[in-house]
Amino acid sequence: MLLVVVLAALAAVFVTRRPSVASPRPAAPVARSQPPAPTSAPDVVVPLGELAGLGVRTAASVPVTSAQVVVVRGDGPSSSMAGVELFQRSGDTWVRSARWRGRVGAKGWTDRHREGDLRTPVGTFTLSDAGGLRPNPGTALPYYPSGGFVPRGDSVIGDSLEGSFDYVLAIDYNRSPGRSPLDPQRPLGREKGGGIWLHVDHGGPTHGCITIPEAAMTALLKALQPDTHPVIVQGPAARLAT
Repeated sequence: MLLVVVLAALAAVFVTRRPSVASPRPAAPVARSQPPAPTSAPDVVVPLGELAGLGVRTAASVPVTSAQVVVVRGDGPSSSMAGVELFQRSGDTWVRSARWRGRVGAKGWTDRHREGDLRTPVGTFTLSDAGGLRPNPGTALPYYPSGGFVPRGDSVIGDSLEGSFDYVLAIDYNRSPGRSPLDPQRPLGREKGGGIWLHVDHGGPTHGCITIPEAAMTALLKALQPDTHPVIVQGPAARLAT
């Protein structure tokens, strides 16, 4: 009997001292790196005036329908040298697509152009018609080839005018659009001058036209499209900045 009691006591001690087995804990979630949220930088829309360095008044002179703008920026009000740039609009965004050096009237610029004053008129004008002594170089503008594009008279400083009218782009100052640049009509009167063209450079200042090198002239003619309603903005730099 005593032996049974002792064995029972030992069994109780053994049971109470068994190590308890802990319940398994759930594994901590593994942190997963999330892909960055997609970001898209919108196109930066730069207004023509800011891109071309035009002041508020000058920029406002460009029609809203125009998607091609030639800017002729004179080095000074009395300088015959100028920068010539082509700006084009794609949607709401303007870009500068070309830049050249050019020449203007021998005495610079004027707001009141008169026949023979050797100055180039300031302003914003449409560009409607082209022509020249040589065949169409590939422009979509109305092009009037003619043997009449032969310079008459002398240049301002005695340089040769040969080839200067091989390619001509009429600037619609005191002329009727839709006609050859050779058209003699002057709606504002002959005293206000006319025949203001953008044509091939001949190495010297002009009587009032604007000139650029031949390669630039053909490139410009090929670039201009009638359905973009191209215009030219021209004047001394300080004036265009207003």
